Amino acid sequence: MTKWAIDVKNLTKHFGDRVVVNNISLQVPKGKIYGFLGPNGSGKTTTIRMLCGLLTPDHGEGTCLGYDICTQTDLIRKKVGYMTQKFSFWEDLTIRENLEFVTNIYEMDHVKQRVDEALEKLHLTHRANQLAGTLSGGWKQRLALAACILHQPEILLLDEPTAGVDPKARREFWDEINQLSNQGLTVLVSTHYMDEAERCHEIIYIAYGNIMARGTVAQVIAETKLKTFEISGADVPLLRQKFEHNSDIATMALFGENLHICGTNPTKLQKLIEAQKTLAQFQSKEIETSLEDAFIYYLNKAKEN
Repeated sequence: MTKWAIDVKNLTKHFGDRVVVNNISLQVPKGKIYGFLGPNGSGKTTTIRMLCGLLTPDHGEGTCLGYDICTQTDLIRKKVGYMTQKFSFWEDLTIRENLEFVTNIYEMDHVKQRVDEALEKLHLTHRANQLAGTLSGGWKQRLALAACILHQPEILLLDEPTAGVDPKARREFWDEINQLSNQGLTVLVSTHYMDEAERCHEIIYIAYGNIMARGTVAQVIAETKLKTFEISGADVPLLRQKFEHNSDIATMALFGENLHICGTNPTKLQKLIEAQKTLAQFQSKEIETSLEDAFIYYLNKAKEN
């Protein structure tokens, strides 16, 4: 038995003349949470759909749960839970009716018992008879997750599952995901939220169909070799203008009243900062580079390539 839940090589997908996924290879161990990061249109959703058998790659090969992703897609879909970015269940049915409908699709037995267990696991019991269309984003998300795990899949594929959901609901959702992972479920999730990416065991950064970086959050940040300085003071807006087109600065962003500048050469950054001290009033210090800084750095690097 392989330790890999997903093991694919050189996956490629074209839409017309456009290469959406370009020779992507990845291995995801069983029982782990892997995060897909990348800008809109980077190929995250297309990759996920190839992994679960909804799209056939133009080139490449591999397996999902030991099944061939090109020839055994029906078997893969029976063992995968796929939660789409857009809520895709029936708004004119209650929560319970939605879940019962899903049990019919999978031809499951002991329907009432399975639905009751799913309702309890996702804390939906007290809303079981509420119409799905009247639910807030956070509760729709819980319903979608309950439906995705109802048939006890071995892999859960989540495509930006918490888009537009408030922070409290997002945290509760991720608590559920971590519990499922602890029970042996493999999770592959695409997200734009840095705090969610930091909750994954490893992350994969994709831009323009190519994998730019992979590893733990700490490894992905370290590979940028970025150093970050925080500048604060009355003249921060002036400094931002002066630094705007400097080639030694890889990324720059305001965080409240503080300016963060990043670059791969800390000596040059320090000289750049020191040169402004006779012209402006500010304080500066070196801080840890964030995942968001790394995200923007990889995006800019991909555009240059």
